[in-house]
Amino acid sequence: MSEQQAQPQLALERIYTKDISFEVPGAQVFTKEWQPELNINLSSSAEKIDATHYEVGLQVVVQANNAGDTAFIVDVTQAGIFLIDGVEEERLPYILGAYCPNILFPFLREAVNDMVTKGSFPQLLLTPINFDAEFEANMQRAQAAAAEGQA
Repeated sequence: MSEQQAQPQLALERIYTKDISFEVPGAQVFTKEWQPELNINLSSSAEKIDATHYEVGLQVVVQANNAGDTAFIVDVTQAGIFLIDGVEEERLPYILGAYCPNILFPFLREAVNDMVTKGSFPQLLLTPINFDAEFEANMQRAQAAAAEGQA
């Protein structure tokens, strides 16, 4: 066999904080007993940069409310540039929607915790997420919605 098949390539080439914001709307939050209610929204995105590179972003917005007031809002987007070449087209959604976010999440988690503790609040460690299970659940919901639309 003279023709060699190209081996699939998947590599993280760069990881960076794409966007970061921390806000404490009012100092009165520091005078109250700390019993926060957290609202956490997590999302991911992927954008093709060129023929072999994708930027994958993982964003979290955390709003902590305490005694009826907003204590803080932290918004972090952790991004990575991934080299993806020679991968089967049907595998690409999984790689961009689960594999890459799994790599980015620890960095996102650390950035959120750093911002919160530097704001003089107690440590906030986001619960680990099983992006594989989330991806599968999203695929099943999309298939169910498509089947419902055809009925």
